[in-house]
Amino acid sequence: MAYSHGANGELGTSIVTSVPESETLPLYIGTTPINLVRGYKDAKLTNKAIRLSDSSAKNLIGYSKNWNAFTLSAVISAHFENGAKNIGPIYIVNVLDPDVHRKKESKTIELSFANGRAMIESDTIILDTLAIEDKTEGTDYSVSYNFLTGKVLINSIDKENKITGVVSATYYEVDTAAVTKEDIIGEETEEGTYSGIQIAKTLYPNFDVYPSIIAAPYWSEKPAVYQALDEIVQSLNGHWYAMHFSDLPLIDEKGKIDTINKAIAWKEENGYESTFSKIFWPQAKKNSGEIYPLSILAICEQMRIDAIHEGVPMETCSNKNIDVDTFYFGEESKNEGYDQTKANSLNENGITTMVRWGGEYVLWGPHTAAFKAGEDGNADKNTDMLAIFDVNVRMQEYILNTFQTKWGERVDEPAIPQSLIDTILDQEQEKLDTLAAIGALVGEPKIEFLASDNSSENLKNGNFQWNFRDTPTPPAKSLKAVVSMTDEGYSTYVETEV
Repeated sequence: MAYSHGANGELGTSIVTSVPESETLPLYIGTTPINLVRGYKDAKLTNKAIRLSDSSAKNLIGYSKNWNAFTLSAVISAHFENGAKNIGPIYIVNVLDPDVHRKKESKTIELSFANGRAMIESDTIILDTLAIEDKTEGTDYSVSYNFLTGKVLINSIDKENKITGVVSATYYEVDTAAVTKEDIIGEETEEGTYSGIQIAKTLYPNFDVYPSIIAAPYWSEKPAVYQALDEIVQSLNGHWYAMHFSDLPLIDEKGKIDTINKAIAWKEENGYESTFSKIFWPQAKKNSGEIYPLSILAICEQMRIDAIHEGVPMETCSNKNIDVDTFYFGEESKNEGYDQTKANSLNENGITTMVRWGGEYVLWGPHTAAFKAGEDGNADKNTDMLAIFDVNVRMQEYILNTFQTKWGERVDEPAIPQSLIDTILDQEQEKLDTLAAIGALVGEPKIEFLASDNSSENLKNGNFQWNFRDTPTPPAKSLKAVVSMTDEGYSTYVETEV
């Protein structure tokens, strides 16, 4: 700190406490340092869906700057520490259990107390296990944690007899390396317990909500986790549909994936090609040091743009600004980045990336992971029409999910034609017309109740079916101008003869 003399002041960084809410609800699965939260066990912070809506999340689930070890801290940073771009709410599932994922031996250190205070710099300490020799917490000292500095604060309680000198302290530490992909994938047991990704199945029964995007940043780069995410988003609870936003790795057991060609090859070799996923590569870095998986930043942007459209997922997150300063390909990579032309080679293989355009970095790529360009630049003949754009999938899922949400309460009512059949036809057609009017759908979408799908056999068994026919509005992916020079203007130099 520079020498100062007198009454001084400075303008601090703006602090945004309010967080805009989006109807798009993401669910993140990963690890968070609940070891830094007192009473974590009684609070049941492991393998439970937890709703977070602002930066107070740190006090609830902990926070660390070591995002590779505590992956959900990156999520907290992107959603709730991003100034005017904060967005929520979100649900998270932490799989780290300090009672299981801990080092076998306790750690002993010497604490130096000054003016009745001492500090321990650690994000792996299990606070509930901290003990000071010959002292009693609550009587002799108090313990708290400063998430800004990453330090444990120990204060003497008795101001007249403060703790002084060097005192021995012991505690256990969590071992984040003990968390495996199996913990992230989780399971559903016969006893009715859930863990990891399978916790997604508990959101609707317990909270009356369902996620529209699911992600496991830092973990989705493992093929087994990607596959588990892909399975869960297709008919969650037998009803709901979602997409998962996943990342390609920057390094695996075979080496670095730090070039465009390596990323494309890795995607194909590992089967990252689901219609129900968007995949991202590489990562993004800020000058202040933070490094984000693009999937997290994309979810934030998708929530913001969905909120602008009142919850209708009609616009892709592609070409939306992200507050970062450069590409990140790994510490030892020589890759300095690329322009839009090279980024398009990722897009044509179903990979969303980032580019610098107009003085800022933007996400780049409106496709699903299943997209593959043909020789003419359009989707190849093996790409399903649904899989061309992310908005195609999300709009179809939106129509399906909102239908079930609205009419679920009418199940088992008498199927009176005018009361049920025609009401659903009329109201759902009105919804389709509204979506077309705001530009979410094009053409003349319609809903039908067809005799061919509602046979006497089906009707007598209480089975009724409505068919939707709609066309999501495609993004304007390519805007091309053809400028041709003509010699016609030269005639103005010559006087026309009469």
